[in-house]
Amino acid sequence: MATSSEKAPSSTGFEKTPGWLDWYAGPSRPQFRLPEGAVDAHCHVFGPGEEFPYAPERKYTPCDASKDQLFALRNHLGFTRNVVVQATCHGADNTAMVDALRASGGLARGVATLRPDVTDAEVRELHEEGVRGVRFNFVKRLVDAAPRQHLWDVVEKIAPYGWHVVVYFEAADLADLRDFFLSIPVPLVIDHMGRPDTAKDPEGPDFEAFLNFMRARPDIWCKVTCPERLSVSGPPALDGERAAYRDVVPFARRVVEEFPDRVLWGTDWPHPNLTDHMPDDGLLVGFVPHIAPTPELQRKLLVDNPTRLYWPDAN
Repeated sequence: MATSSEKAPSSTGFEKTPGWLDWYAGPSRPQFRLPEGAVDAHCHVFGPGEEFPYAPERKYTPCDASKDQLFALRNHLGFTRNVVVQATCHGADNTAMVDALRASGGLARGVATLRPDVTDAEVRELHEEGVRGVRFNFVKRLVDAAPRQHLWDVVEKIAPYGWHVVVYFEAADLADLRDFFLSIPVPLVIDHMGRPDTAKDPEGPDFEAFLNFMRARPDIWCKVTCPERLSVSGPPALDGERAAYRDVVPFARRVVEEFPDRVLWGTDWPHPNLTDHMPDDGLLVGFVPHIAPTPELQRKLLVDNPTRLYWPDAN
């Protein structure tokens, strides 16, 4: 979708995964103007590897994507705040993510990856730095499976701080994971709508099963993010009323309209593990009014909901 003569930098001492697509360094200015106070509620930092080495157990090695580059993108697109999600290439070493929070001047919150041996003192320190959630990744191609007891051990330590659990899984695995997820005694946030198969009917039984999961508890949130990962039709540029990644629109719009107070949106910059194209983040912002068609829904999605979840004292 995007091409540029500029290249994202690589880490000294780290060799990128073959075929790795660098983030696009020349994003367009969004035609859709974000509401004041908008939050990019799902983004990452990678390294720089020279300063924050990548984890030995990682399943991929990315290009660098620093906090300064993330904040520059935030300003260019018109966001006010970020939620920085720990990247799997850094494992459970949250140093790069926390460094971004410290540099943000209070304009970023974090989602960490924790091992079961994390101490109460370490959780307390992360909370003081701005971390408000922990992410469990169930996508087998990205991480090795962890015993569920390990996850329970982590949940017991974060619950007193009011944190939530972010879960990343693929649609085919929801049936096996559903009861376990529903037993987790803290709020849940689902990454990328549970990765639905957008070649199927958004009104069909598969996506209805996902919506039924959302209906099962009032504290399950959903990120209606990453159309560039989910689309089958691909990324045509915006053309008037026609959205890029248009096959994803009816799925995301169903979630936004049924759960307007429990949806979040973010860029997913710097877009790890894409294989066929790298999106223009300015055009990704243009996806929002197609899934949240009214100013009220847009404000809930981009401002009210992420502020309530990550900056509750600001309300």
